[in-house]
Amino acid sequence: MSPLTHLTLKSSNVKTGPIPVSTSSSATCSPSCPFIDSGCYAKSGPLAIHWSKVTSGTRGMDWQSFLSAIYSLPVGQLWRHNQAGDLPGIGNKIDVKQLGQLVKASEGKRGFTYTHKPLSATNLKSIRSANAKGFTVNLSANSVAHADSLVQHGLPVAAVVPQSSPDRFVSPSGNRIVICPAQRIENMNCDKCRLCAKGNRGFIIGFRPHGPGARKVEAIVSR
Repeated sequence: MSPLTHLTLKSSNVKTGPIPVSTSSSATCSPSCPFIDSGCYAKSGPLAIHWSKVTSGTRGMDWQSFLSAIYSLPVGQLWRHNQAGDLPGIGNKIDVKQLGQLVKASEGKRGFTYTHKPLSATNLKSIRSANAKGFTVNLSANSVAHADSLVQHGLPVAAVVPQSSPDRFVSPSGNRIVICPAQRIENMNCDKCRLCAKGNRGFIIGFRPHGPGARKVEAIVSR
């Protein structure tokens, strides 16, 4: 059976705000992600329980039903694909057909997500196409240095940065990094901020490690 995908139409997560949020099977995650077994925020708390049920196939919907749900979202609706999980496709490979279908279903909405999938020629082409058509796929960087290398692709980048990072700073390569407003401004959330949904924002979004696995993540990003 193909992996299921879950859609929460109104998230209760204070960090995202009351927007639609999806969850994909852990089978979509790239095994090359350094956080997959070392600090992944989605592997703890209530999200971990929910994610486990989506992964096991006891919660969620098939791909066509998920697409129909995205088509049905109001025009202009901000929504986050994958509070856990990655772009369609098992492991390192993006399912080009499914990503194209998702981008089409999200036309007229403000969908955004992040990916740790390796940037093979095929994957990169699909990610570029998605961004060009208004579905913002942020490249996930594992450190400031990694973010500097990813920026060269001309795509939006989000990076995990050390806890000690100031709210705004410049990377060694001269790229501006702005810490996620929800991590530094009281009562801020994705619904109010919307920076990660802007593919042409011109700077990197930085995320300080958080959650029970923060120490493990900090050890990775500070290398």
